[in-house]
Amino acid sequence: MTSFPSSRLSSLDVFRGIAIAGMLMVNTAGIVKQSYPQLQHADWHGWTLADLVFPFFLFVLGAAMAFSLARYTQTFSQPKLSVYIRILRRSIILFLLGLLLNGFWAYDLSTLRIMGVLQRISLTYLASAVIVLKLPRKGQWGVTGLLLVGYWLALSFIPIPEFGAGNLTRIGNFGAYMDRMMIGIAHLYQGDQFNGMGDPEGLFSTLPAIATVLLGYFTGDWLRHRSSGLKLRTSRQSLTLLFYGGMSTGLGLLWNLWFPINKKLWTSSYVLFTAGISLLLLAACYELIEVRRRRRWGKPFEILGLNSIAIFVASILVLKTLVLTPIGSGEQATNAFNWLLKSLFQSWTSIPLGTFLFALLTLGFWWLVAYFLYRQHWFFKI
Repeated sequence: MTSFPSSRLSSLDVFRGIAIAGMLMVNTAGIVKQSYPQLQHADWHGWTLADLVFPFFLFVLGAAMAFSLARYTQTFSQPKLSVYIRILRRSIILFLLGLLLNGFWAYDLSTLRIMGVLQRISLTYLASAVIVLKLPRKGQWGVTGLLLVGYWLALSFIPIPEFGAGNLTRIGNFGAYMDRMMIGIAHLYQGDQFNGMGDPEGLFSTLPAIATVLLGYFTGDWLRHRSSGLKLRTSRQSLTLLFYGGMSTGLGLLWNLWFPINKKLWTSSYVLFTAGISLLLLAACYELIEVRRRRRWGKPFEILGLNSIAIFVASILVLKTLVLTPIGSGEQATNAFNWLLKSLFQSWTSIPLGTFLFALLTLGFWWLVAYFLYRQHWFFKI
């Protein structure tokens, strides 16, 4: 089998940086209900720009995996046990970081939300890495198809007590029912989610999210074989990404007619739709950066993407600190987040615009942090 060097593609780092920038904007603006609709997640069925950023990150996680695991997938021999231990170690650390964020700063095990963004990243990374290392390419595609079709069949045709089959409401869907059965409401949900409606990063809906990572892996592996080493990086590769991106987006929209696009359920149509949008965006990044060598515009995103997990964790800790820090008393009581938002922006502009500007300011602050880390050559890897 031909060996290809696992050199990085700058376009993937830029793509990751775009995803993290989107997460920072959405996480900040999402605290205020009156912010622009596109910075808020869709209430249930449907999608907004905010619903694209998390699948973007999972997609690029899979694409990067094609390069990081290349040395083990280029031969037919199985990796050593130490490789699986490193993968498991990384997954455990990500999961524990997610629990740290969920419980901050008053940790109560009786109400601690088990699942979350980092927990989903942890589980999808672990499952996808094992699938990639253990199965041949046909088997990997087979698992991807099984996850998407099986998830659709489960939510559409398996009846559950009191709600029957095909119920896609917050309480009555099969995914929420399985989460309640597997973990228990009291340990999985807290706050507004304690009513059993289903966690947006629930355990059962993590299954189709594995398919998102695998689709990213297939894309990254295809790019690695065609653009690494001495092979040319051409617009033909960008057009191929564009073609499959359009096809996946179209299939997702078509499936939406029977199985609605829904981030909180992570429906199979949502997987195909967001993978398609990911391919379209990656095609643009690849064409500009790898083919036309126009790198300057993407450098700020690349810097942000190189310390993506560290920036994400730190930003959530700071956001929670602001929200949990009380200011004033009585009718004037508020928290540090609202006080800053009102003091800086809402005194002279509308709530939606002020929230958007505050989110931009937050993004700018964390970019400066990422730039400092970049200049110091500090890259936090798990």
